[in-house]
This record gives sequence, structure tokens and C-alpha cells, in this order.
Amino acid sequence: MQPAIPGLTVAILAVLGGCVHSARAPIRVVPAANAGEATSGPRYFPPPFALAEPEDAVVRIVGPQMTCSGTLVDEDLVLTAHHCVVRRGPRGEFTKELASARDLRIELGGDYLAWGHVAVAAIVAPPCGEVGGAGDVAVLVLPRKLVGLSTIAPRLDAPPEMGEELDPVGFGRCAMSADAIRRQSRAGGKVAGLTTETLEMRASICPGDSGGPVLAHSTHEVVGVVSLSAMDGDDRTSNISVMARVDTYRALFSNARLIADGASPSEVPPLVCAP
Repeated sequence: MQPAIPGLTVAILAVLGGCVHSARAPIRVVPAANAGEATSGPRYFPPPFALAEPEDAVVRIVGPQMTCSGTLVDEDLVLTAHHCVVRRGPRGEFTKELASARDLRIELGGDYLAWGHVAVAAIVAPPCGEVGGAGDVAVLVLPRKLVGLSTIAPRLDAPPEMGEELDPVGFGRCAMSADAIRRQSRAGGKVAGLTTETLEMRASICPGDSGGPVLAHSTHEVVGVVSLSAMDGDDRTSNISVMARVDTYRALFSNARLIADGASPSEVPPLVCAP
């Protein structure tokens, strides 16, 4: 484990200023979810998955209070950020209470209009990470396998390394973006700091990218998920970002697999946060 770079911790990032729509204005670090944007198009059953592209493993997650991104890591498991699947308080604050799975929807397809959607059967998340940073990972269990749709494997057996090139992907949209909502490969960079649960890097992140995969440039495996970023409203700006590591939470994936295979959530081992 490498020590975190001074100045790149979430606590220091959180005092960078207010969130505005100018590239030159002060910026503040917030979870990269997109609050209040409900849908991107009409809903209908998907065509045969043979028509899908490999990139369609990156999906959009739509809930009643925010929209996020995620990754189909198995035919019936979607990886996303923990803060994307919790209820919001009266002032918009993140709470520890998970949202109802039936209130979430997974949109399929990366263009401007989704070509299909699927429901969520269960949410699996650690007892931390609901405000971003350490523990900001969750897995959504689907009610059926999306047989034939591409998946992207999480890299659980090899931690991220200092200087490693990583590429975020998501469905976010910045205030100054000329494009509508669709899947975007973001400008990434090298790992600049590591803790036991997070990695720090500079990246171009927009609201709605939260939960999207942070891919290893060489292998295209999921190393982390988008969690926090200093966003300024311009998708051309590469700012300090904190990504939640997936290798720390192997038990999250094994528990989700058990539930997807028929186990009750009360029957799986409790998840604990890393020390």
C-alpha cells in the first residue's frame, strides 16, 4: 500500500469551494451522481442481445432521486457506487438507508435512447461508503440473467498500482456539455495516490458518472468505480478524483453471487468495512 498523496484526501478536497458552471470558478468535491434526472427515453423490451456491443456492459442506473452508471460484471450482477443506491434526506443528504430495489431500473444501451431496461431484485453494499470514498461500492442483483450481453470482469486479485493508467466510463453530463446523455469514455490518467479502499487520480468526471467503471488501460478490467470528483461543469476539465477500489471488497461479490443464486440476504455473511 502506498501512502495517499498530501492534498488528495477527501477531507482536503471537500473544502475546494462551491459548485458552479464555469471552468474558472471555484469547484467542490461531491459524489458524481446526477440528482433529479429521471429518464432518457421510452421503455420497451430489449432486442436480442446479439445486437448489443461489448461496451453495453456499462449501463445506466435510474432511481427516483438520482441517476448513476454501473457495470455488468456478471450476467445478473451490476457493480455501482454505494452512494447511488441510498435514500436521500430532506435536504438532499445521503443517508445510511438503502433505497428499495424495486425503485431502481437498469437501462441498457449506450446511445441517447436506451433500447431496453431490467429491474433490480436486491442491493448488496457494505455498511460504509454511503457518502463516497472508502466503501463506496455496491452490487445490484438482477432478477434474471442477461444471457448473451457482454460483461466486464472486476480485477479482484491484483490491487491498483501507483502510476497505472486508468480510464473511467460513465453516463454523466456536465452543465457545459454540448452533448446529450449517452455513454462516454472519460479522460483518465495515472494513479497518483492509494489507500486501502480508494485510489486517487485526475480525471474528467460529470454528474451521473458515479458508479461507472474505472478500467485498467491495458486489460480493460474494472479496478474501481467512480466515487468523488472536483467537478466544475466542464467535461474537458481533468480534476482531482477519488475512486473506490473493488479489490478490497471481494466478499461483496461473493455475497451478491449467493443471493443471485437463491440465498436470502439474511443468510449471507455480514459485510464489514476495511480497517
